[in-house]
Amino acid sequence: MTTHRLINRRVAIAEVGKAGLAIVVFGTAACSDGGSDATTTAPGTTPVTTAASSPVTTTGPGSTTTSASATTIAPAASSYQRVNLDFVSAYILYRGGEAALVDTGVGGSAASIEAALGEAGLTWDSVGHVILTHKHPDHAGSVDEVMAQAPGATLYAGEADIPQIESDTAFQSVGDDDIVFGLEIIDSPGHTAGHICVLDAAAGILVTGDALNGTGGGVAPPDPSFSEDMTVAMETILKLGGFTYEIALFGHGEPLTEGASAAVAALAAG
Repeated sequence: MTTHRLINRRVAIAEVGKAGLAIVVFGTAACSDGGSDATTTAPGTTPVTTAASSPVTTTGPGSTTTSASATTIAPAASSYQRVNLDFVSAYILYRGGEAALVDTGVGGSAASIEAALGEAGLTWDSVGHVILTHKHPDHAGSVDEVMAQAPGATLYAGEADIPQIESDTAFQSVGDDDIVFGLEIIDSPGHTAGHICVLDAAAGILVTGDALNGTGGGVAPPDPSFSEDMTVAMETILKLGGFTYEIALFGHGEPLTEGASAAVAALAAG
């Protein structure tokens, strides 16, 4: 497995999209009676593929020789599938045989995560990164189970939430301008003080945690009953609407598979 490191957004461009990116989604299957079928696929997304229209060339910070330091980012292709974790979603993002797990679901979810890894042709040894969007036990409930299965993985969360997450593994705090596994971390407080979202800019996919909810084929604010500061939460929605992505994958609710950033911007505008 490759060495895990956290890098700043300014130098992270060289890490992105060296191979296609695929996504496995774990999450809510709305009142399905198909209990024996652990894996479901979001409507119209088997698979979802997105790609950059052309390669992008950039120069690293502080470089004095453009030709020597220029890095070409290959177009990224993505796909995802959902697995039922009762009422909450978690996600595996993978490429080149290595994976990042975003959230760990409720307690006892490790077996479902392992099954989804198998569906993607991966094992626990493939998991190099575990990112928790926030501290709530439906998103961080299986963190120690997961880390026991993937002891080589690095564990990440927002700094303000880390003291409230019970784990035997040390955390690496992340926030705005940090890149993990080619994925951009976005500070998104309000639901909790240390909430973060994960953006795959190349594939046009935002993993929202509970900063947003899916509802009726659209998008909604987080539930006020479980959110610490709704004023800040609405400011976060405005912030998230300023990024560009086609697909939003929610902690709760059905994924929004087209026009997601426009829908989030419209929600913020009222």
